[in-house]
Amino acid sequence: MTDTQSSSTITKSESIQRPRLVTTPLTEPFWDRANEGELLIQHCSNCGHRQHYPRNICTSCWADEPMWMSASGNGVVWTFTLVEKPGHPAWADEVPYVIALVELEEGPRMMTRIVDCPPETVAVGMPVSLAPMWDNQLNQMLLSFAPAVSE
Repeated sequence: MTDTQSSSTITKSESIQRPRLVTTPLTEPFWDRANEGELLIQHCSNCGHRQHYPRNICTSCWADEPMWMSASGNGVVWTFTLVEKPGHPAWADEVPYVIALVELEEGPRMMTRIVDCPPETVAVGMPVSLAPMWDNQLNQMLLSFAPAVSE
């Protein structure tokens, strides 16, 4: 809320705090770079496997300490759902919105939100690109995706 907003302009969901992100030493590099609008995934220096979400071992060969690498931020919608009733009341004013599993160009899939388009236009196979969005309440950049702009 800014100093110029009165309490009467605050919607019900804005007054409800969103659940805070929980970071660990393992996930801190991911969220630190996310705050700069960059998407990191892990890369195994032993077998070349790429993975998301962060883990202590490679899920392919079990090698310790996968390395971080920047992802292109490009992918396609692998599957999605239209949220009409949010799982938490803090997002009640934002329905309907799309939660999708995006297959990144590098291979891993990640759960994200599709933004900057009407929900009914989202389709499986739709090219998307990273569209970081700052969340004032969480004080964190969220890594959403938007329809890719064709060149």
